[in-house]
Amino acid sequence: MFVTARAFAVHIFTALGAALGLLALIFATGGHWAAMFFTLGLALIVDGVDGPMARRFKVQEVLPRWSGEGLDFVVDFITYVFVPAYAIAASGYLPELLAIPLACVIVITGALYFADGNMKTGDNYFRGFPAVWNLVAFYLFVLEPEPWVAAVAVVALAGLTFAPMRFVHPLRVRQWRILNIALMAAWAVLAFVAVATDFTPGPYVVAALGAIGLYFLIAGLLRRATEQT
Repeated sequence: MFVTARAFAVHIFTALGAALGLLALIFATGGHWAAMFFTLGLALIVDGVDGPMARRFKVQEVLPRWSGEGLDFVVDFITYVFVPAYAIAASGYLPELLAIPLACVIVITGALYFADGNMKTGDNYFRGFPAVWNLVAFYLFVLEPEPWVAAVAVVALAGLTFAPMRFVHPLRVRQWRILNIALMAAWAVLAFVAVATDFTPGPYVVAALGAIGLYFLIAGLLRRATEQT
């Protein structure tokens, strides 16, 4: 009985990410962008912790009725795609006439990506842009690009969703894993500073965030040819 309850508690913990997504959306509709990103950050933590917990407690074996993978996809779509798409549309960083159409492009391509059973390679790289629109939204608020630049970036990333390009999973890809984890940790600290200062962290933090983001954007191009496809 305890083993079953513990396994179901892990599913509840994963589903907590959906509640955080709803809370983030409520913050976004009120224009409380820093609070929205802080809440999405909490959802990222849940997403990073629930997998190891599920494997540690053998949740799939104990509770085969509930699909942890399916639950994870539902929550990820809410927090990685749906809420960020609203934020991107409502942020004012896109051309006014294109804001809603491009938000629709984001949710459509994101939904298709999460339905792709071949989204990862055998060595845990993502195939195509992994629909991390929460990070795209974050960088729009940090970098404050011209609207046409933001629009081009959204179109390009939506297109890369289906491109034969590899993107790094910072925790699961073995190549340069220590470097990737270290950069991800540094990024988390810098992102917290940006959110805590209401996106006025100063040029050095902005530059560091930009450099780390660029690294993860192109790191998949450095993938060893001998690794699995």
